[in-house]
Amino acid sequence: MAAKENEVRIDKWLWATRIFKTRTIAVEACKKGRVSIQNIPVKASRMIKVGEVIQVRKPPVTFSFKVLALTEKRMGAKAVPEYLENVTTPDQYEILELSRINGFINRAKGTGRPTKKEGRDLQKFLASDDAFDFDFEDDEDYDC
Repeated sequence: MAAKENEVRIDKWLWATRIFKTRTIAVEACKKGRVSIQNIPVKASRMIKVGEVIQVRKPPVTFSFKVLALTEKRMGAKAVPEYLENVTTPDQYEILELSRINGFINRAKGTGRPTKKEGRDLQKFLASDDAFDFDFEDDEDYDC
């Protein structure tokens, strides 16, 4: 079954224009409902046309791209602007910046601020008199 010259599968286009690193990741994003056209989730096999606006949700932001040209072949980063126009709204970039400032992007649980238990253990350690097992008063015995 041959595709028309004025249509391309969305998963191939997303991969070719470097929005996703691999075509498999592009297909997975479609399956998970992260790729949509006119706020309707699309399948990986959906054919796209020039002029359509594609929304790609990469939490916490939804990026929007207008299709300027079609391609099935992966290209270098310098050629990408010929095939798509980034029409993401400024408020989405504000959300991205705020989440970067807050440090909640891909933050593993337990890293960063200490847990309550770790805080209690730290306070207990600092409050104890035997935190250090050496004296600072005997320093005059050593010649530096």
